[in-house]
Amino acid sequence: MNTHAHHRSPTRVAVDAQALAELYAAPEILRVVNVWDPVSARVIAELPGTRAIATAGHAIAASHGYPDGERIPLELMLAAIERISDAVALPVTADLDGGFGNAGETVRRAIGVGVSGANIEDQLLPLEASVARVRAAIRAGEAEAVSFVLNARTDALVRGGDRPRAESIADAIERGRAYLAEGATCVFVPGVLDRAETEELVAGIGERAVSVIGLPGALSAAEYEALGVARISYGPAPQNVALTALKRLGEDLLADGVIPDGTEQLNNF
Repeated sequence: MNTHAHHRSPTRVAVDAQALAELYAAPEILRVVNVWDPVSARVIAELPGTRAIATAGHAIAASHGYPDGERIPLELMLAAIERISDAVALPVTADLDGGFGNAGETVRRAIGVGVSGANIEDQLLPLEASVARVRAAIRAGEAEAVSFVLNARTDALVRGGDRPRAESIADAIERGRAYLAEGATCVFVPGVLDRAETEELVAGIGERAVSVIGLPGALSAAEYEALGVARISYGPAPQNVALTALKRLGEDLLADGVIPDGTEQLNNF
């Protein structure tokens, strides 16, 4: 396949951003199965239910031999995202961690490789600094004539430490409202959210304005949808499921097993 068969013009990225924003606003929850390279992106993109492609920063870092948390060089991350974008025709929303030290410049460069939306995390920085990060990302999109679809992530729960859970939920709501006021499309609150917490977040932040992660112990996508959640993603979990399958296969083959019947030829570009 021609590597740049789907390379996106700035006009195309702007159109993708509009489509992505509509997916967030729709009554149906946006289900994204996170990918980490062109072949995983292609497998997910070809499923009839897939509406957008979301990258997992942790999974991309791992596939390049780096730990999570902006340890992978930005150039490598952007190159990986570009190869994913070029491999599929759907809108791409990228995990850009905390913006790699300059959220505006990172968003500008991400748009240049075909990205129309992103997750950027606040890392529980003080509110003012976090709001400035969101503002920089949105303005970078405006400068490129793209209504960039920011899924502004707050680490209020995952970095909340020993503070009471209710305090972390209240913090997530305060931060989420501030991010939406700066032009974010949605607010991502990672953590295992039960029904009551989800209801509180949606009431505080807004219908179709909260994004969640599907981890063991979380509700199902349909349950979150009924509570007014905009999006559900799965972070590095899909890669871990794939690697678990590879590990089990390896154990079996090393014990004189054979390649299972029904294995599909999915790595054909």
